[in-house]
Amino acid sequence: MKLDIENLSYRYTATPALDGVSLSVAAGQLVTVIGLNGAGKTTLLRCLSTLTVPQRGTIFCDGQPLARSDIALRRRIFFIPDTPQLFPDRTVIQNLAVISRIYGADTPDAPERAIRTLRELDMLPHAYTPVRELSRGQQYKTALTALVLVDADLWLLDEPFAAGMDPLGNAFLRKQIRAATARGKTVLYTTQLPELAEQFSDTLAVLHQARLCAFAPVADITAQFKGAPDALEAFFQSLRDPPQ
Repeated sequence: MKLDIENLSYRYTATPALDGVSLSVAAGQLVTVIGLNGAGKTTLLRCLSTLTVPQRGTIFCDGQPLARSDIALRRRIFFIPDTPQLFPDRTVIQNLAVISRIYGADTPDAPERAIRTLRELDMLPHAYTPVRELSRGQQYKTALTALVLVDADLWLLDEPFAAGMDPLGNAFLRKQIRAATARGKTVLYTTQLPELAEQFSDTLAVLHQARLCAFAPVADITAQFKGAPDALEAFFQSLRDPPQ
């Protein structure tokens, strides 16, 4: 899915959460949204998921304006917040069945794919466990399984590598993201970890004080700090403490 964001703005209070953010993301691109606390990362993903309606600006998905009323377009988007929104009293399998039905992904092969994914994530023993009894990492694995089943065109992941998953889950997530982008899916994930952003990204979208201050490959953003041991950290330091 090609994504075009034009002049996106949103305020929770007097302080803006997003202030005139504009960017274009090609289909099949992996974008890491990075910034300091309160930079607007989560708000950006919430706007892209339609959970938050921007107060100004427009979002286009494959050239089509994104609106909450457009259910068909929203089904092409899957958002996993930092705490997955699941049905706590239903089992893992029941959650997967409901979510697949909502997204129109309840195909004849869905149960087999669900079992295969749960097994790979070491979640099969918990298939009939109510979600409320799972750890945070296991809940995220449940949401991740749903994402794989739905296979949306736009993946929105808020702090997925800080969601409490074990190394098995994080490795699976990386593999699925790369496989998805190879199929033409577009993936945006947020992080506050410069080392992760440097290692796992096609393009960085750097938010600072609600504004987009950089949108480019990491090598281009950190070029001026090549001599520093942690170039991306040095870049963020320069945002916080600009030279006088």
